[in-house]
Amino acid sequence: MRELRETDLRRHLVEICRRMYRQGFIAAGDGNVSVRMGEGRVLVTPSGFHKGYLGEDDLIVVDLHGRRLKGDHKPSSEFKMHEAAYEERPDIRAVVHAHPPITVGLALAGVTLAQCVLSETCLVLGAILTAPYTTPTTDEVPRVLRPYLRQANAVVMDRHGALTLGRDLDEAYNRMEAMEHASKITHAARVIGPVSPLPAVEVQKLQALAQQLGIPRPPDPCTLCNACPSGSGGPIGSGAAATSATGSCGTGGGCSGGACSGNCASCPRRAAAQAGASPPASAGSMEDAVVEAVLRKLRA
Repeated sequence: MRELRETDLRRHLVEICRRMYRQGFIAAGDGNVSVRMGEGRVLVTPSGFHKGYLGEDDLIVVDLHGRRLKGDHKPSSEFKMHEAAYEERPDIRAVVHAHPPITVGLALAGVTLAQCVLSETCLVLGAILTAPYTTPTTDEVPRVLRPYLRQANAVVMDRHGALTLGRDLDEAYNRMEAMEHASKITHAARVIGPVSPLPAVEVQKLQALAQQLGIPRPPDPCTLCNACPSGSGGPIGSGAAATSATGSCGTGGGCSGGACSGNCASCPRRAAAQAGASPPASAGSMEDAVVEAVLRKLRA
């Protein structure tokens, strides 16, 4: 891949930030973006600035550990995420962090994007993992994120935002846009009714097609997928009910019919089941109740 000059990278990074703002992925001081420049240097957005109105001279050059090498401002306070991404993924050269509202909203409601529901999303993005909550800007963030970064190119950060990785700025940004688009479709479908994932055989075909087309995949196999029985966030229990759905990794297991089965590592249903208590109502059943109540009101 052709190396871009610093001036070109600055121009392009600023344009990526403006795209994020236009799409509503960030507001005020939200988000941060970085791109590797070679020779152990990284170009990154400054801390506290509105990313939709950045100038090229506002950007900071840091080393791979976030130490400022060039620029007048403080680099992003969340650079630790970027540092972890570049350490774990030498194949990527750009990192985008944003707060896409529908993606974040689904995570808040306990709805995982790990299931392979949309063929295009499965093909282009692969697994979309949800990492448990961590306190922003602390060392806890990269520590928890590291295994997720090795297994996915798009990671949802519970109660925070999302992180996407790419071989260049465009790829990293496009993955963020594709994830939020998938979230919008998922949300719209779940309002209408239950959502069924693709059968395992179809997921396997898509994974084979991705390999054929040269669409990059992360270095490690997905074992953290909330919809995968082989992962640490695998389904509770066993039997047909626990293996009827399909995760993005192409194996059976996980949520069935769009209703939450408590597979997320931080899910209260999972914790309740492990403790032997009665789990709370599923996200799917609660949504159904809300929709039914709205329909009754409209018919009145």
